[in-house]
Amino acid sequence: MTDTLPNIDPALLRIPVSANFKSGTECLGKPRVLLLYGSNRERSYSRLMVEEAARLLRLFGAETRIFNPSGLPLADDAPDTHPKVQELREAVLWSEGQVWCSPERHGAMTGVFKSQIDWIPLNAGAVRPSQGKTLALIQVCGGSQSFNALNQMRILGRWMRMFTIPNQSSVPKAFLEFDEIGRMKPSAYYDRLVDVMEEFMKFTLLLRNHAEYLVDRYSERKESAEELSKRVNQQEI
Repeated sequence: MTDTLPNIDPALLRIPVSANFKSGTECLGKPRVLLLYGSNRERSYSRLMVEEAARLLRLFGAETRIFNPSGLPLADDAPDTHPKVQELREAVLWSEGQVWCSPERHGAMTGVFKSQIDWIPLNAGAVRPSQGKTLALIQVCGGSQSFNALNQMRILGRWMRMFTIPNQSSVPKAFLEFDEIGRMKPSAYYDRLVDVMEEFMKFTLLLRNHAEYLVDRYSERKESAEELSKRVNQQEI
């Protein structure tokens, strides 16, 4: 057995050490959180959930934005210059953490919710819009409790290279959990929402100074170095 690694470029390798972690978050201001929901109904319970989540996050010291998906076209059914697409992408870049909430329809997240994610590119030039951001997940159900939408959103969060927190919230029979003015009633489900937002804020505060370091990857440094070498050493301009 040998420790020789002939395929590694040592100049591009970064050994993880504790000294590389910065300390302090005082200068960064309030954590910026974008909340997405998955229904265009007038009384949308996924919207009411993120509104309740946003109230908690502001109490915990965050700055929040809620994106209204009404009017967002299907992916590839309009140019990315569409105003709603631009609004969504700007909000994603602005955020350092996100909260996603989808109803479960036919055993899955809704098309309204998925369309929002489909408009967020993994790469936009040198920028990776969602990479390194924290993520909390919620789903609302019309009937008995289910976790299908949560499981699908967790896969999406991983695919979007986000730090998805372990806790999550699924609210069954959501129509029973809100009063006539749209505020969530006291219940174990409300307490769980508080737990999830509290945990989300802890992870966001913990990671906000470290995300760039944590997602700095050898393969991407190697790719960038190869592209730079080709550009610098090209024979003809």
